[in-house]
Amino acid sequence: MKVGKVGSRAPVMPDVADMERAFIVSSSHLAVPGNEDLSEFEFALTVVNHAFHRWMARGMAAAGLPDLSALDTLILHSVNHRNREKSISDLMFTLNLSERHYLNYAMKKLDEHALIQRERRGKEVFVSTTQKGRDVCLEYARLRRICLLEHIPQNREVGDVTIAEVAKALRVLTGFYEQASRSAASL
Repeated sequence: MKVGKVGSRAPVMPDVADMERAFIVSSSHLAVPGNEDLSEFEFALTVVNHAFHRWMARGMAAAGLPDLSALDTLILHSVNHRNREKSISDLMFTLNLSERHYLNYAMKKLDEHALIQRERRGKEVFVSTTQKGRDVCLEYARLRRICLLEHIPQNREVGDVTIAEVAKALRVLTGFYEQASRSAASL
């Protein structure tokens, strides 16, 4: 480590070789030796998740619907996906929702705005977007291009990793967390 002169006001800076990597975590008690990277990942995931939810809510507000939450927005886009109706169970499965009341509450809001329509067939309910719902999704997509996509690097890399590689890693990690949830439920 470099030492400053006696009486000097210059800051004492350690050599890079002397410095340990400082992991950025929200809960140091979870950053157990050898697993600090997972704690850093979890903190980054928390921060990006909140940023993503904030974007969805503000993007939808800019599209003209300020009272829709991130979940409402996700459900609307999922219902609109490929312009095909979806069953309630398909929506629950696709969005990895475990509580049906979250979906029901969001769909009630989407109904109130005349963004979706429902049709019961037997015991199953099918949902599709109305023309207004499709128009809102298109406006959101237009705003997403302007506010987000124009800032993504053309080589699709973030931190020397492609966005597709990050998505693949997140899908694999989802499996680990799903298994951990099952294990914790059995304790």
